[in-house]
Amino acid sequence: MHQSITLAMPSAAASELKQDACVARQPLLLPQQGGGGQPGDDDNGGRFPWLAAAGFGYLTFSSGMAVYRSHGDPGAVAFVAFAYLDLVLLFCCLRRYERAEPGSTARDRLKLAVWLLTAALTLLFSYKVAAVMPAAAAALVWAMGLTTIAGGFAAFFCVGKKT
Repeated sequence: MHQSITLAMPSAAASELKQDACVARQPLLLPQQGGGGQPGDDDNGGRFPWLAAAGFGYLTFSSGMAVYRSHGDPGAVAFVAFAYLDLVLLFCCLRRYERAEPGSTARDRLKLAVWLLTAALTLLFSYKVAAVMPAAAAALVWAMGLTTIAGGFAAFFCVGKKT
């Protein structure tokens, strides 16, 4: 008792489906227009980057409050200071990476710097979280952190490289 079901597709829908297949082959991000990533270029059209400034302002305020609430605990102060410095350097490197010429040595070095800074941040937070967990959960936290670092390395340096 098997019945065969046949769906009729109007020709307009079939051509739309073919057109969608062509769209799927197009890149998701278009190349940026402008001066080609030169250091003096302004991607913001001459406007002040309020959102980025607000984000850094909040990060600075939050870090300052964390240091203040640590009541002089050197470990907590070192943790906050390192995390703050790491994030500031990470955002600076990302900005320079976006502006670097594709395929340049500077871009490759910045990619390495971004990976190292994210790896350091991952290790820092894994250490802090694992310290308050039971042994089995701490092992899982470390495994997830190390897997994230290895995955980032593979994505940045191994996948998509032409041999």
